[in-house]
Amino acid sequence: MYISFVGTLHYKEAIHKLLKRVEFVGDRVSCIVLRGHWSNTIVLNVHILSEEKSDDTKDNFYEELEQVLGYFPMCHLKFLLGDFNAILGREDILNPTIGNDSLHHDSDDNGARIVYFARSKHLVV
Repeated sequence: MYISFVGTLHYKEAIHKLLKRVEFVGDRVSCIVLRGHWSNTIVLNVHILSEEKSDDTKDNFYEELEQVLGYFPMCHLKFLLGDFNAILGREDILNPTIGNDSLHHDSDDNGARIVYFARSKHLVV
């Protein structure tokens, strides 16, 4: 049996004044909200499903992730990081989102999904 979860470790003395809250959204997404001078910083830590999982399961995960990102106002600075279980290739169509530097020639399904998601949310990988 494989159990997966996303966790966050922070140093209390250094961050306690900045930390507004920590939330766990399911077992694959965690969120840290840091207090900023003009706006908050949102750090989302994700563990995306492996390539072998069904398309429906992956679609549900990205819908959940989209809801979490949509929960926070546009003015907040957002970082999305974690284990994406993805291979990003050097396809020309991906250049605006991921740039020219990749170890792989072709993307896998998870790679295409993360690039599509990043584009839809105006993110850069």
